[in-house]
Amino acid sequence: NSETFWTTTGMFPQEFIIGFPKCVKISKVAIQCYLVRTLRIERSVSKEPVGFEQCIEKDLEHTEGQLQMEEFPLPDFQATYLRFIIKSAFDHFVSVHRVMAEGT
Repeated sequence: NSETFWTTTGMFPQEFIIGFPKCVKISKVAIQCYLVRTLRIERSVSKEPVGFEQCIEKDLEHTEGQLQMEEFPLPDFQATYLRFIIKSAFDHFVSVHRVMAEGT
């Protein structure tokens, strides 16, 4: 439901971690967010959310009054945890409305 969302507390960087029950193969990650300027996605294949490695870092396009929708293809990609780091923003607060991971 894109009407519900997670919002930052004002300072950057901000981060959140999504965990899977076991290590999974991911072919694509998509995110719907608002006012995010720079986003980094990291992964961990550990049993605990440690030992993250950077996978993607991208400057997103500013979309005034609309959600930003970004897709990241990830060929041959495995993860137990994904960490999303919002490094900077177009305003003091940003929101994340949906994160989708496709794979097996």
